[in-house]
Amino acid sequence: MDKKLLDILVCPICKGPLLYKAELKELICRFDRLAYPIQDGIPIMLEQEAREMGSEEVDNLLG
Repeated sequence: MDKKLLDILVCPICKGPLLYKAELKELICRFDRLAYPIQDGIPIMLEQEAREMGSEEVDNLLG
């Protein structure tokens, strides 16, 4: 992912910051517990395409 793109992308729901997880090919919003997929290098920033995450999964990703 391009660093400049990552700097400007925010969660479309809460406008909060996103965490990039390259190994999962996802952008994570910890506040809404949603994972937005990245397909062919393009982030899919649609709520209906996001994967819901449990609080434990988010906590494990954040360390």
